[in-house]
Parts: sequence; structure tokens; C-alpha cells
Amino acid sequence: MNLEIITPEKELFSGKVASVKFPGTNGEFEILNNHAPIISTLSEGKIRVITEQKKTEYFEINSGVIEMQKNKIIVLAE
Repeated sequence: MNLEIITPEKELFSGKVASVKFPGTNGEFEILNNHAPIISTLSEGKIRVITEQKKTEYFEINSGVIEMQKNKIIVLAE
């Protein structure tokens, strides 16, 4: 699935991923391939990204919004 993490200043990440864990407003949640469509708000914390090559990356955010639809995740973060 494809992931884009965008801030007002720059694009933090763009690429294919195996899974992503988010700091949701109501608790952490993880998205895997073929997840049902979802829109959620994010709170302060770390986004954990596991790429298709099994490399793990972390991105610190203060808040944001995530939309997952048709194996494409878009994150607008601060």
C-alpha cells in the first residue's frame, strides 16, 4: 500500500509500506494492507512505518489527520 506523510513545510515520507501505526486521538491503531476505509484524527506521538523492505522508520508529530482508502494512506500532520 502507498503512504504519504505531509506537513505544511515538506513531505516527510512517500512510498510503499507493509504497515503503519498511528497515535490516534482515542488510542494507537495500526493499518495493514486492504484495511477498510478510515478517516481519523491524530494526537501527539510517533508514527511507526514498516516499509515493504522491512525497514522501520519513526516520525514525530504534534497532531494530524489520516485518510485510508483503496490501499492509499494520506497523512496531513503538524
